[in-house]
Order: sequence, then C-alpha cells, then structure tokens
Amino acid sequence: MNHLSTKTMLNRLRTFLKGRFNLDADTAARDEVVAAISKGVEFRGVNLWVLIFATMIASLGLNVNSPAVIIGAMLISPIMGPIMGVGLSLGINDFELLKTSLRNLMLMFIVAIVTSTVYFFVSPLSSNSSELLARTVPTTYDVLIALFGGLAGIVAQTRTDRNSTVIPGVAIATALIPPLCTAGFGIATGQPRFIVGAFYLFFINSVFIALATYLMVRFLRYEKKTFMDKVRERNVKRMMLAITLLTFIPSVFVGFRMVRVSIFEAMADKYVAQVFDFPHTRVVECKKQYAARKHPSRIELLLLGEPLQEAVIENARAQLNNFGLEHAELVVRQVNKPDGLDVNSLQQSYMELLAEKNRRIEDMRTRLERYRVTDVEVDDISREMGALMPDIATVSLTKGVTFDGTGTPRDTTLICVVSPLDPQKPIDRTTLERWLRVRTKVNEVQIFIK
Repeated sequence: MNHLSTKTMLNRLRTFLKGRFNLDADTAARDEVVAAISKGVEFRGVNLWVLIFATMIASLGLNVNSPAVIIGAMLISPIMGPIMGVGLSLGINDFELLKTSLRNLMLMFIVAIVTSTVYFFVSPLSSNSSELLARTVPTTYDVLIALFGGLAGIVAQTRTDRNSTVIPGVAIATALIPPLCTAGFGIATGQPRFIVGAFYLFFINSVFIALATYLMVRFLRYEKKTFMDKVRERNVKRMMLAITLLTFIPSVFVGFRMVRVSIFEAMADKYVAQVFDFPHTRVVECKKQYAARKHPSRIELLLLGEPLQEAVIENARAQLNNFGLEHAELVVRQVNKPDGLDVNSLQQSYMELLAEKNRRIEDMRTRLERYRVTDVEVDDISREMGALMPDIATVSLTKGVTFDGTGTPRDTTLICVVSPLDPQKPIDRTTLERWLRVRTKVNEVQIFIK
C-alpha cells in the first residue's frame, strides 16, 4: 500500500512539474520562428542606422562613465540578431542562413568598431573610466550571463507573443555593444590592452549566446533542413561541423581557463584574509596574477604598519599549500623596506587627509555653536530660574540667528518662553530678561509668556 502511495505521489509530482515547465504552450511554428530571426539577421536600412546610433550612444556613455546611457544604448541595439541567427542555422542545418548571419555579423562588427573609433578619435575626453575598464576583463560570470541570457532570448523568440521584456533584458544583461565601443576606444587611443580585452569579451558573449540558441533549438526538436543533392548535403554538414568545432571548442577552453582564474582569485583572497591578519600590520594592496605560459601564478602584497620578520613571511609562504596555491609565488613588500612605498609621501597624504577632516569638524562645530543655548546645561538654567522666580511653571529656551533683508547674519537671539504657575500673578519680565543676558552671555533676549 505504501509502495503504491509513493508511486502515485511521484507520478503526480512528475505530472505537476511537467505541466509547469512545459514549453509547448504558446509555441510559435518553426517556420515562423525561423522567419522572425532571419529578418533580424539582415543589417541594412533602419537596422544599420540604429546600430550606428546605438554605438554612438554607448560610446558617449562609456566616455562620461554613465551606466544609464550605456543601458539605453544596449536596449536599442539590434546586435543580437546575427548572433542568434548563427545558433539557429547550426541547429536546423541551414547553410544559407549561416552564411547570411556570419556576413551580417562581420558587417555589424566593422560598423560598430569604425563608429566608436571615429567618436573616440575626435572626443576631447580620453580618460580610462571605470565603465571602460569593466569591458576589458572577462570573467566566468560573463560566460554564464551570456549562456543563460541566450537561452532566455531564444525561448522568447519561439513564443507567439514576442512583445515581452525578455529580449531587451537579454540585450542589457549580455552587453554586446559596450565591448565593441571599448575596442574602438583602444584603437583611437592606441591602447592594445583595451582592444584585446574588449574583443575577448565580445567573442565570449557572442559564442555562448549562439551556443545557447543552438542548444534550445535542438531541445525543441526543430526539423533540420534537407537537401535533394546528397553530396551537397554531406559537404554542407561537414562544413557546418567544422565551423561549429572551430567556434565552440576554443570557447570551451576559454571558459575553463576563466573558471580556474576565478577559483585562483577567490582562494588568494581567502588566503590573504586569514594568513595576513595581524593586529598592527595591514594589507593595503593585493595583486593577483594567474599563471600564463611559463610564468607561475603570483600574489603580490603591500603591507603597511609594523614590519613582519622574514620568518613570519616564510611561514605564510608555507601555508599556500593549505589553500590550493602550492604553485603560486608570494611577493611581500613592506613600506619600511627599500622596495616599499615612500613613507614620507604616504605620511604627507595622510596628514593632508587628516587636516581636511579636522577642517570639516571645525566647520560643523561652528555651525552647531549657533544653535547651542549657552555654555552650561539647559537644565541648570531652568533650576536656577525656578529658584529665582518660583512663580514660573515651565521654561523653554531656543537660540537662533537674526538675518537682515539680504540674508546676512546680524546677531544671535535668545528666545525664552515661560508659563506661570498662576496666570493671575504677573512675571517680572525685566528682571528675567536682565538675568538671562548675564547668565547666557547673549545681548538680544526675547521673552514670551504663555
């Protein structure tokens, strides 16, 4: 009985999950999807001009370091079309669509690079902003974003309703146009690291979006294109297989390397945080460089504070093995050593920073002084006033600044509001006013009796 009950529950769970994750609902016909993606592949007329405008907007956003402007450029950029066309053509064995997609992808690439290069060549601003620098160092997250973004994009394209926010969201997440603009910046300013890093990021994004499209097309079991001429069909399949391998295999190696780099950097951060945790010594700079060719991985630290003995540093090197960093080199620089920082320069910077903070504190203290009632506690004044004039029930003191018609401060005014115990008995206003002037050292005193 229990066995049948468990089996029934599993069947119900399977049916429930299948219904929830079923992609058959609202599915567009294969030919309709192919036609829609093929239309977005072509770069002529409106699409070409929109690409130029989007590139100019993205270049402006990168130049002024504005994320909002860059997001706007990614929203209007039609750059996703040829990349999804490549993935779709490989999935349905359409060689003509593949050629069209690659040709338009190359055209799009050239137009975007030329446009951004011309902009940055004539732009008066040429500083390396944070948005530009962010487009030169691909990470594992970029690969995952491109892969899942591509999956979301092709799923949206295979629906009958394509007016959703998925495609614009994918365009923002995968960030295809900013790397091309960054490459244009590198060309215009003669900085190879921007060119290489941006091309690298664009290649990674493009390949994994195309790969995601291919995988989803095969998952949906789209019918492949057949040829009447079997010899031609065999040649086309071989050519497409070669293109697939030449495109995807390098990206797999790139992806694995990026994963290893991310793991190395994470372990290096953990190692530095745990091993170099000293009460009077701080790590002010940490540079991590993963192994490249014959050069081993390297962790370079700059320490500030009480100098560490060589034995302590050697002990830290011995702990590299505990964090999976046995092949990494550890280089430690200390500010009091010949290869360290200029201590006088660092001290001067700290003194300037401290002087600026002291200036701000003094400014705030001056402002606060305007609103302080007196140099003694208000409760002391109230007690003294109660002893001087027993007929007073409550007292309220406020210190303000009197301004003239031009907004210039003229004098300080003390406002005193009192309420008598017995409204029938008058309060000696003159005596109270004279005493408050002497007690608070404020010449202008105004008294209000409730």
